[in-house]
Amino acid sequence: MSAVFWGSAANAPSDEWRRCINSYLSFEIVSGRPQTTVRLRGFHLAHMARTIGCQPGDVTEARLLDWFARQQWAVETRRSYRTTVRNFYTHLHRVGLIEHNPAAALPKIRPEKPLPRPAPDSAWTLARVRADDRTLLMLRLAGEAGLRRSEVAQVRTDDLRDGPSLLVHGKGSKERIVPITEDLAAAIAAGAAGHTPGAPASGWLFPGERPGTHLTAKRVGALVSDVLPPGWTMHTLRHRFATRAYRASRNLRAVQQLLGHESVATTERYLAVDDAEMRAAMLGAVGESSPLLRIAS
Repeated sequence: MSAVFWGSAANAPSDEWRRCINSYLSFEIVSGRPQTTVRLRGFHLAHMARTIGCQPGDVTEARLLDWFARQQWAVETRRSYRTTVRNFYTHLHRVGLIEHNPAAALPKIRPEKPLPRPAPDSAWTLARVRADDRTLLMLRLAGEAGLRRSEVAQVRTDDLRDGPSLLVHGKGSKERIVPITEDLAAAIAAGAAGHTPGAPASGWLFPGERPGTHLTAKRVGALVSDVLPPGWTMHTLRHRFATRAYRASRNLRAVQQLLGHESVATTERYLAVDDAEMRAAMLGAVGESSPLLRIAS
């Protein structure tokens, strides 16, 4: 299971590290973690094993803090490693492989607060003109239904539901049902044959090269990025969908459900507010109490 993580034999972690990592990854698999998450945790721990300079049972709070401080990571990468290391040592302590949990006191890392970047109308229009039929359907699933690239990659014809709506296979093996238009539902119902002559009419909407597989999320994202203007990505289409959905409904909870977010705070980071909306909010707050408005009247 873990051979993928070790790299060359000369650079492989010690037997003790491998035993501890395998124990933790097995626990994650039994817990139902997605394969992508298990692989990510494995790579995190393999890197730690190769670079921290001691056996897992010899890691102290001070040594762990020093190791984190030496890593040149972006904030979100640092947060992800923190989660892995805390879960790893919690598991080792629980099953009795170590006596003390050195990761219990790792400080919290505040997430970045990126600004919303909804793709503008000009980028959306240009991408639709440039796209072939297959990529156009990918664009529509992101821009008209708010799907992530990994979710687009996993769409099947049998995911359609009455309404019409679509069963979406989201992050962490979580599923949600989102409403879609009749037109988009018809495009999905046509299957891969609807965008690629000779392709199957049922099953994966975007089949991979090998039988029974679908395109990877990375490949889907690359195809969409190729037709968007420079600086815009598939994820900015998701921001576009979120912003437009909120402006149409003013229901933040509904947008949260559409996007499959666990937290409303995450959804808020997707929503762009333009100058006209800020001015309208200001005027609404000023109301009739403003002396300037009384003078003007």
